[in-house]
Amino acid sequence: MKKLMTMTRQFRDDENGAAMVEYSILVGIIAGAAILAILAIGGWVSGRFTGLCTTLNGKAGGTCVAGTGVGT
Repeated sequence: MKKLMTMTRQFRDDENGAAMVEYSILVGIIAGAAILAILAIGGWVSGRFTGLCTTLNGKAGGTCVAGTGVGT
């Protein structure tokens, strides 16, 4: 019985699980912020290329499809 009580006290006083949960939440927040930043930058770059493609369409004898970004 004494061994069971000792194990119960050790389990109650152990803070490793709480630290792991805190670090997991922190990693999740950082990953979410990174994904949002990548999506925002990707949208900005896509818009810039679409604008460039629209500007260059028909100039210098080539064509550019702004929707796909493919040119000839």
